[in-house]
Amino acid sequence: MTLLQIMPDDAPETVRVRTADLDVIHRELLRIGVRLVRWHAARRLPVGADDATVMKAYRSHIDHLRAEGGYRVVDIVRLMCPPTDTGEHRQACPARERFSREHVHDDDLVRFVAAGTACFSLHVVGQVYAVLCTAGDLLSVPGRTPHWFDAGARPSCTAIRFLQRADQGAPRFLPDGVALRFPTHDDLLATPGH
Repeated sequence: MTLLQIMPDDAPETVRVRTADLDVIHRELLRIGVRLVRWHAARRLPVGADDATVMKAYRSHIDHLRAEGGYRVVDIVRLMCPPTDTGEHRQACPARERFSREHVHDDDLVRFVAAGTACFSLHVVGQVYAVLCTAGDLLSVPGRTPHWFDAGARPSCTAIRFLQRADQGAPRFLPDGVALRFPTHDDLLATPGH
């Protein structure tokens, strides 16, 4: 279930909005220039579908968005626990460590969650908008919006990434980022009422 939680950037324990109502989520995100839409696959995806199968299932949506946004690069990003990640020998996911810090990109952030869940936290006008995306959610965030990303301690997320330039460049991490004070992907899922 898609979820939005909005908190003041100086009081992460204060929840101003928490909703799974897609109409409310759309309205709140549009106020800050962010778009969330739902895509439906042309056919049911099998568990563990390979990249070609995922791309084929969403081809009409992908082609439309590429033409609309001028995206030159469309690829698949998978965040998964390492296969040897069992029991007490769990390894930290390097991507989780890196992208859970507040940062910005010059270009728009456009991601479609094809499988699993992912949380995009946006730091805009004195508030943090934590958007928990599930399979079928496309999130489009304007460039230079401070944000961070988390797919949980045991990530299982397949996303389609849209880039306007192949050399998009590295994210710029903010030295005084607020990310560590806010709920994580796992915190949002564990909160009663979800």
